[in-house]
Amino acid sequence: MASRDLDQLQKILKCRFHDENLLRRALTHASADATANYERLEFLGDRVLGLVIAESLYERFPQESEGDLAKRLAALAQGELLAAVANNMGLGDYIDLSAAERGAGGANNNNILSDVFEALIGALYIDQGYPPCRKLIEHYWAGRFDEMVQPPQHPKTALQEWAQAKGLALPVYNVAGQKGPDHAPIFEVRLTVSGYPDVIASGRSRQAAEKEAAAQFLSQYEKFT
Repeated sequence: MASRDLDQLQKILKCRFHDENLLRRALTHASADATANYERLEFLGDRVLGLVIAESLYERFPQESEGDLAKRLAALAQGELLAAVANNMGLGDYIDLSAAERGAGGANNNNILSDVFEALIGALYIDQGYPPCRKLIEHYWAGRFDEMVQPPQHPKTALQEWAQAKGLALPVYNVAGQKGPDHAPIFEVRLTVSGYPDVIASGRSRQAAEKEAAAQFLSQYEKFT
């Protein structure tokens, strides 16, 4: 990656790395380098991101229980949100991918985008410590902390509680199929709730498909029973 590209990205991030090699590594996909890629930095950045969001929630909602804070954390640290943030900053243009991976749409892959964003956080943490990471994350999460008036309920949790309240067996999720290329698979999941028609939904991961299936079921049946 040319140094001018690194300069442009650092302007977008509003921070300058002391060690630009860390930044380069955070932007390097395994398809471009099997060893010196972003995977270890992603591991670290995921934990730093979680800590920043958890600390911010702890300060912003002093009356909420651990369980409610955990619901907010799960919503604010989910991969789909990270990918949206990465998309908004145009991060895909700076990722170092193999020609084949880029040609297959890797620069727009939500999983890759969210991973690289976390890797950037990990690289910044090593380069400059915790405070700049918190500043960066709070900048991109500005307003998101207060968008949810009440702690969000994950659709799978809500469906489980709904089923238990009606004396039904726990919902069952099974993978019904998978399509698309290996780097961007689409999973199809079948949701079974005793006494109700099955619901089939799809997503970019099994977890996302299960979440969508639960949400669809609740939208159809929760308000009527």
